[in-house]
Amino acid sequence: MTTALILVPIGGALWVWITPWRSARSAGGLALGIAFAELALWIGTAVNFDFSDQGLQLEQKRTWFSDLGVSYHVGLFDFSLWLVGLTALVTTAAIGYGFWSQRARPAGYLGLILFLEGATVGVFTAQDLLLFYVFWEAMMIPLYVLIGVWGGPGRLAATVKFVVYTLAGSLLMLVAIIALGLQQGSFDMFEIGRGSGNTWIFLGFAAAFAVKAPLWPFHGWLPDAYRESPPEVAAILSGVISKAAAYGFLRIALPSFPGSISDLRTPILVLASIGLIYGSLLAFRAPDVRGVVAYSSLAQMNLIVIGLIAVNDSGVSGALLQMVNHGLISAAPFLRAGAIESRAAPGDLRLLGGMARGRPILATLFITTGVIALAVPGSSAFAGEFLVLNGIFTRGWGWAVVGAVAMVLAAMYVLRLVSAVLHLDPGSAVPDAALDLRPAETGVILPLVAVLLALSFWPAAITDHSFGGSPSRAVPSRYTHTVHGFLQP
Repeated sequence: MTTALILVPIGGALWVWITPWRSARSAGGLALGIAFAELALWIGTAVNFDFSDQGLQLEQKRTWFSDLGVSYHVGLFDFSLWLVGLTALVTTAAIGYGFWSQRARPAGYLGLILFLEGATVGVFTAQDLLLFYVFWEAMMIPLYVLIGVWGGPGRLAATVKFVVYTLAGSLLMLVAIIALGLQQGSFDMFEIGRGSGNTWIFLGFAAAFAVKAPLWPFHGWLPDAYRESPPEVAAILSGVISKAAAYGFLRIALPSFPGSISDLRTPILVLASIGLIYGSLLAFRAPDVRGVVAYSSLAQMNLIVIGLIAVNDSGVSGALLQMVNHGLISAAPFLRAGAIESRAAPGDLRLLGGMARGRPILATLFITTGVIALAVPGSSAFAGEFLVLNGIFTRGWGWAVVGAVAMVLAAMYVLRLVSAVLHLDPGSAVPDAALDLRPAETGVILPLVAVLLALSFWPAAITDHSFGGSPSRAVPSRYTHTVHGFLQP
């Protein structure tokens, strides 16, 4: 089943690419059907998943390079299951939006998004370091093309910057993987002992994950990439790809390098705290819709890392919940930004305003997502952020104060965005004829908001069905090589 989750979108991409389509509608319809098939496959996997079993499930292992101890080893943990589901849901919405938007050369475009989905699922399921790296690099290739070919006017500069940053991080991770694998005599994550790597190897992994998240000060590629990408690509980049970096910290860095995490906890928390406040301030100052969403993503990813570095039940559980929350909260606004730009280009806040008048669906979805992003009590974002702050409080109350300040700043930039787009007087870029969200646009955004509302009613759907319900409870020894081994009661 795990291999099927990887191969369905990749095989679907090849199918879309090699078929001589007579119409763009046929190519888009097939791509959307494949995306729905992947989502249905994940739903079937989740329904039949045994959450009482704290070990690796749906495992498949085949020798790849016997001399190097490299294998095709994949499987799902309860915590990675949710990230695969996030990938499937956001990608389906993105393909639906791209299909409706009638992108040029739709077979190539939508096929690349499907290939990106398969590679991302591979990252979340790989249990061998070299296999993880192969999927990690495969995930980057379609992003380069999607931004460079289908992006905005500044797409080439944005792509070059994106390539330079991510390639530098990836090469450092490759060196770290080789060093760790040769040191341990295996690249299998289960055979690599806890605390087996030194600080320099840890920094190689951390650099790659910090660039991809991104974390401050490795975020230089973020503004241009998020602004120049097509809206649905920006939704995947912010909603899903950044979570692959956080997952790398959770699955690789924390279990294998607890000593390095302990030694470097304060410097990491300092950088993450700066990034949290810095991203929030830039989001408040951003002049356009995409800029607000992009810099708020920078802030939220730093908050997620703070939860992970707390290395306790509350912090790690909150970080996982916030990964899913933020994946949906950021994907929906980017798709919504595309809808706004199609009605009132180019999304400059000074030129917008008054869009709530006569556009009830747009206003309702906008405000609903904004309220959840505000982390008001009773929302899924509140649950995630509260768990993170509760977890980091045990490491020092000052870190929790920084997080609380960031929550206030989040209220400022979210309310500014809602007011600038929906209220005030209609801007010069908002024609009276600008329509409400069309059924197709509503159909791709509404499921994301609906899942956020469902998690707001029941955040325990994730927190009580991850890490065996409690990251520090007694577990089988085989599982202690992954998450539980570095968490203390």
